[in-house]
Amino acid sequence: MRIGRLALGGGVGVETVRYYQRAGLMPMPDRPYRGARRYTDADLARLRFIRGAKRLGFSLKEIGALLELSRDDCRNVQQLATIKLGLVRDKITDLQRMEATLAETLKRCRSRQAHAPCPIIETLAHPDGS
Repeated sequence: MRIGRLALGGGVGVETVRYYQRAGLMPMPDRPYRGARRYTDADLARLRFIRGAKRLGFSLKEIGALLELSRDDCRNVQQLATIKLGLVRDKITDLQRMEATLAETLKRCRSRQAHAPCPIIETLAHPDGS
């Protein structure tokens, strides 16, 4: 298949495939004399793997490491996934803290007096509460 069909099958754009090739995540097939490069079903499976790993939050560097591991390296894959899960949980905690701060600030904003300073501006100016 040509690159356009590969990209479509992988749910990405052609430029994304080319970017993954430059990053070393996707192979660059040989170009036959006066012909177009041809991709295989294995290339499509690899592209789908990359896309699935990105959906789970893995960086391109981490995806490269995952691609280096074999199907028998489950312990190493599990270790990488455990680290990623910890990072995701940290992000969730940060997002929950941001949500609570914004909700409280908006609550104070709705109940402020006409000439009082804006609680949102005050919170942004003094994020540590000082």
